[in-house]
Amino acid sequence: MKLGELSPAPGSRRAAKRKGRGPGTGNGKTAGRGHNGQRSRSGGTRGSRRGFEGGQMPLHRRLPKVGFSNAKFRTTYQVVNVGDMQRLGLEGDVGPAELVKAGLTRKATDTIKILGNGELSTSLNIRAHAFSKSARAKIEQAGGSAQGVED
Repeated sequence: MKLGELSPAPGSRRAAKRKGRGPGTGNGKTAGRGHNGQRSRSGGTRGSRRGFEGGQMPLHRRLPKVGFSNAKFRTTYQVVNVGDMQRLGLEGDVGPAELVKAGLTRKATDTIKILGNGELSTSLNIRAHAFSKSARAKIEQAGGSAQGVED
């Protein structure tokens, strides 16, 4: 088979509709756009932006804005499980820089929280911004220490 002999599978391609080619085609005169109105004109989709309701006051502006969201002030943590540190074979002193190097967090400047999922058998001195109770217990049970990071 040569490149020039290739053709699409039967039924996978459909001929394009030829708009505005007379009344016999079924798509003559208004070419499927109906009579008048914004969408019958060229460039008629420009006013139809997200939330646009034809000039009526949009719903997101009609509804009252009440309440408070803490999302702006929330502290977001990069979480690391003690089981992941065990799996990667981290040893000795482990801080934000070592966690980034091991690929457990994105940046050394992120706030890091250590969680207690998994088992820990090696003694690690871990420095992080926050620890869950179970993580702190597992670290100390393995003979290590959990210290906060001074920002």
